[in-house]
Amino acid sequence: HVQLVESGGDSVQDGGSLTLSCASLGSDFVRDDKLSCVAWFRQAPGKELEGVAAIYSTGSSTYYLDSSKGRFSISRDNAENAVYLQMNDLRPDDTATYYCAAGRSCSEDQERYTYWGQGTQVTVS
Repeated sequence: HVQLVESGGDSVQDGGSLTLSCASLGSDFVRDDKLSCVAWFRQAPGKELEGVAAIYSTGSSTYYLDSSKGRFSISRDNAENAVYLQMNDLRPDDTATYYCAAGRSCSEDQERYTYWGQGTQVTVS
């Protein structure tokens, strides 16, 4: 059984920074093929779910939403079974519930991900 647990959401000022974390319980991000890709999605009130960033299990390939490039960084800590999203220069339009997700391949299509965290709220004002 795979469970993803998110943390790190908070309220920050415009231009501030925040780091989100997603931990895997009961499985291994590296060894479990079902978790070959870990991604962050977000959903603002009344808006569609959108992919923010994704990383392969090797950590060699990463992908970012255009609006996140240069500001956000996704990384893995394999020893801790954790994936992080470092967010810098946050803007009010980054306000959303952020979800981590895992699946067999990286995609901006939410349907490609099998496992999801509960979501963590990020508010920028």
